[in-house]
Amino acid sequence: MSETARGSALAPDTEARDLLEELVSTASPTPEEDECAAVLVDFFESHGRDVFVDAIGNVRAPADDSVLYTSHIDTVPGDIPVRIEDGDHGPELWGRGSVDAKGPLAALAVAAVRTGVSFVGVVGEEVDSRGARHLVEERAPPDAVVNGEPSGTNGITLGYRGILSGTYLCTSESGHTSRPENNAIQNAIGWWSAVEACFAGGEYGLAPKEQRGEADSDGEVPIFEQVTPKPTSIEGGITEDGLAVETTLDVQLRVPPRYSTEDIKELAAGELEAGTVTWTDSVEPTMQSPRTPVARAFRVAIRAAGGDPRLLRKTGTADMNIYAGAWDCPMVTYGPGDSDLDHAPNEHLELHELDRAVAVLEAVAADLT
Repeated sequence: MSETARGSALAPDTEARDLLEELVSTASPTPEEDECAAVLVDFFESHGRDVFVDAIGNVRAPADDSVLYTSHIDTVPGDIPVRIEDGDHGPELWGRGSVDAKGPLAALAVAAVRTGVSFVGVVGEEVDSRGARHLVEERAPPDAVVNGEPSGTNGITLGYRGILSGTYLCTSESGHTSRPENNAIQNAIGWWSAVEACFAGGEYGLAPKEQRGEADSDGEVPIFEQVTPKPTSIEGGITEDGLAVETTLDVQLRVPPRYSTEDIKELAAGELEAGTVTWTDSVEPTMQSPRTPVARAFRVAIRAAGGDPRLLRKTGTADMNIYAGAWDCPMVTYGPGDSDLDHAPNEHLELHELDRAVAVLEAVAADLT
């Protein structure tokens, strides 16, 4: 039986669907989460739960800390008309955030009020994870964490790569373009080309199978195991006074669990022959064990709902990285939705997935408490 067919056997979860539609209908691009946070507050208050908004804007409903259910309130920008359409497998809710991550947010919130476990809706995940960073500073660690991001109703995400962000700056004397010496623009291009070459092959990137024991059957190292560098913006040219050429280059490097961000800083700095790099942010990678109580609870709950559990590793970075770096407790990431639709112009969630995710999350909470 397909996942869709299994999910369709569940009765529609009207409460979860109504909450999701209200959340998606309330725009919350970072950092404009206040109105959507108020929707969550009203939902918890309507169920008699203590709830408050903390100093940074997180919605916090403390309760049984056997497990903390948490997801993010903010979305990337984008106006997708909110509507319910008939899809191939039943009704679909369209709108920005329906997948990333208001589907998981709604599922976790509904499961939290029905089971009495702690809940936090955090802000700022799409930009700087300010909500998660504030949370780990403000509260004691729970016994376990379930972070909400789309994994599909059968998927259990155990790993995320880390991220290292920085800005390269170089200045050179102005001069006639016929001169052979590099200017600042060439220096920036040269440094970044050297960084890309460093991580494009061999030990750090797309190694042939004979060089590494972790390759796929086609001989390529999985993206999750690679360091992938990406420039995000570049500006360069003659300064206003006409006396120099200046270039700034903003960059990001995704970091697999076998490295720390400090390792990658050293490797990238080793390619630097001109200019300076200021590292502006770093989040460490994480890879959780599949044998923890929370991972086991998900496998049991997914099978009980008729599914086939899949263990996932994501090539991006999420708030789970922040929690894993601060709290010594088991955790996974889970939620309904197809992550290929994250940030996409056709973002939508099949509502039977929401129904199944709530059922799984209720069973997980019952197991862990």
